[in-house]
Amino acid sequence: MATEIAATSLFCGPDRAIRDDVTLRHDGGVITDISGGAGPVSPRSFVIPGFINAHDHARATASSFGAVGMPLESWILRTALGTPVDPYLTAASALARAAKAGCAAMMVHYTRPSGTMPLVDEGKAVARAASDVGIRIAFAIAVRDRNPIVYGDAESVLSGLSSDDRKTIEELFIRAPMSPAAYIELTDAIAAAIAGPMVDVQLGPAGVQWCSKPLLEAVAENSERTGRRIHMHLLETVYQRAWADQYFPDMVRWLRDIGFLSERLTLAHCIHARPDELEMIAASGTRIVTNFSSNMHLRSGLAPIAAAHKCGCAIAVGVDGLALDEDDDILREMRLVQMVHGGLGFKATWTPAELFALAIRNGRRGTGAPGSGELVAGNPADYVVIDLDRLDRDRIMPVDPMALLFARGNASLVKEVVVAGKTIVRDGACTAVDLPAIEQELRAMYRANVGKLSNFQRMWPPLSERLSGWFEQQLTCE
Repeated sequence: MATEIAATSLFCGPDRAIRDDVTLRHDGGVITDISGGAGPVSPRSFVIPGFINAHDHARATASSFGAVGMPLESWILRTALGTPVDPYLTAASALARAAKAGCAAMMVHYTRPSGTMPLVDEGKAVARAASDVGIRIAFAIAVRDRNPIVYGDAESVLSGLSSDDRKTIEELFIRAPMSPAAYIELTDAIAAAIAGPMVDVQLGPAGVQWCSKPLLEAVAENSERTGRRIHMHLLETVYQRAWADQYFPDMVRWLRDIGFLSERLTLAHCIHARPDELEMIAASGTRIVTNFSSNMHLRSGLAPIAAAHKCGCAIAVGVDGLALDEDDDILREMRLVQMVHGGLGFKATWTPAELFALAIRNGRRGTGAPGSGELVAGNPADYVVIDLDRLDRDRIMPVDPMALLFARGNASLVKEVVVAGKTIVRDGACTAVDLPAIEQELRAMYRANVGKLSNFQRMWPPLSERLSGWFEQQLTCE
């Protein structure tokens, strides 16, 4: 059915800038026309392309499980307390929060399965949650076949534990590794089960320090042969940088040489990538997703995003499940990226409009969402309606609404979210799922479940100390 929406201002894209007093029409999930002469609109609205959360894991809020103010290497283990108790509800909660914040699509790099069902069924549960919310997703089962505790031999960490405590850690984190062939077969099976116009199934190696060369080679070969996209973490922390320098100094070059780096690949973080590595990433067409608040929460460091952009890297923005206030506010994350990486003095890296446009375009490429994201005829009808009366609350003089959005915008200004022509959020609430009820049900389940991991909670302080000792002694961070 044909639908039209009148906009006080509409951001088409970087070249077409902003048009005032227009009407956007769409039919069958596709924009059919944008025409002028809409006249005054009340209440005033600013229509923009739907945001893309280009790196996330669709998990529970980490701080609720005590994973606060610690580096990634211990944070990952601590968040075992947040293992999904119900894959559908956990994913629906995360995806609905993203949708409320204005996301049309989200990358789900699925790093912590529930263990309650086969992985294909878990993928189906996540896809069903996305369908119910109405959001596009890319989905990849994260795979690792080495280094489950530390980046090397964990015996010195485990040997001092009691037999019961050691058993607890081994049962939680140590699994028989999946063979490369088995992982490819699993990805094929998940794709057969859930891939479609709204779901892009990808390959998801967790990171080079967690994946063997044969596994990474198999992923690269399969991606090149099938065209399937890849999503992976790279050089997120100082310890990963130190590990690479010590054990794999030509890591990025090797990834390039086996064909892993390509326009099919998206890399999350790259905080500690060096200039020569950024050049190789840029030359290959690989995208980098920056996750500003997550990097700060986990004390991982400040990514060289301006330098990456300058050398030609395609940049996107992700939330990584750790937005500044753990509220999945992708707009605030984009503003933080702009504030920190947008330039120094009179030398600008990009304008807010340019950052917005490239984050949407590159995010869509990385998640497999169709179109460029520009609001023009022929592109998908994926857009967000911003409350311009609240954004431009003073109305003293005409001000570029995109400049205002990057000055003080946040998710509370989102009035409506439309994905593939369907309204999935209206007046701050998801239209097809009851997010408060989902979160209430999840909290009750987690409260009931947390006692099952009481032994892990009891042993956490000494385990955390052993972890920090291992990384500080084995891997220098200078």
